[in-house]
Amino acid sequence: MTALSADQLDKLRLIRTAHIGPVAYRQLIARFGTAGRALDALPDLAARGGSRAFRPADSRHVRAEAERVGQLGAQYLFLGDADYPALLATADAAPVAMIARGNVALAARPGVAIVGARNASAAACRFARELAHGLAARSIIAVSGLARGIDTAAHIGATPTSSVAVIGCGIDVVFPPENAALQEAMASDGLLLTELPPGSEPLARHFPARNRIIAWMSLGTVVVEAAPRSGSLLTARLAGEEGREVMAVPGFPADPRAQGCNSLIREGATLVQSVDDIIEAISAIDPPAVREPRGDYSAPPPADLGERERTQVVGLMSMSPVSVDELIRQTALPPALVQTALLELEIAGRLQRHAGGRVSLS
Repeated sequence: MTALSADQLDKLRLIRTAHIGPVAYRQLIARFGTAGRALDALPDLAARGGSRAFRPADSRHVRAEAERVGQLGAQYLFLGDADYPALLATADAAPVAMIARGNVALAARPGVAIVGARNASAAACRFARELAHGLAARSIIAVSGLARGIDTAAHIGATPTSSVAVIGCGIDVVFPPENAALQEAMASDGLLLTELPPGSEPLARHFPARNRIIAWMSLGTVVVEAAPRSGSLLTARLAGEEGREVMAVPGFPADPRAQGCNSLIREGATLVQSVDDIIEAISAIDPPAVREPRGDYSAPPPADLGERERTQVVGLMSMSPVSVDELIRQTALPPALVQTALLELEIAGRLQRHAGGRVSLS
């Protein structure tokens, strides 16, 4: 694979630095223009936020990761690259860097996420296969997470050549073990994606982040069997928050695996009984019109703020999430000053970002 440029290595080092998430990354690039200049500014920003022991990611570790990715026959997809999924790029918290194995051209094709229970019924798995196969026949890729049950059925139904698998572990880690052959087929004939470095284990905390990629790179999400409070319902919620279509397959009311889908339908999700229902639901979505891509690198740099303004912002915050708009309203400060204060706190490890543009002290 092609070696990374100096600028790409700086981008990777910036996103691998502790407390630098996608939102902070975009704000840093908007303010400083390049990842290299942002890295130089990090210690000072962290000190303003209250951390004196801040260290950017070690450049040697980042270079070693890049070499390992090349050895695995994989490549990086950076936000802004031509091969980066266009629909995913419109989300505020889209990953800055993903690692891909397989046919990256699949990421440019329209896709629908098919997700559901790991302990799915045989009937549900068969239906998921049929949906994925029907979508593939219409040149629409199936996007899923390579988990047991519905995810596996979707990838098999579409076949790897019309499927994208987003995993919650390193590109070189097989999970679940029984899907080793399917995962290799996806990496060879389909597309395997992750935002995690090689060697990352499939820890529980990785899967909500994995789910956002599945939801946001798809025109819509179809849930086929899901218990209440499941990861599949999280994927559906993430899809809805980004203006994607939320769809669900109804199930027998007495089956706990159907409760999540039935609840989604009751709350307004499109009821799916055939692939035609999916086609009809997503036909009204014009991908470029969902939202203009974020991360305007030519944005004017935020203004610096004084200690009084910084104290004013922090004083209104607690461990309970509050919207950034509410902080701007209550402080009556220019939005750029509030965003600067939040950025400094985040880099210092004192701020946590939540869904819906909310923040809290950590």
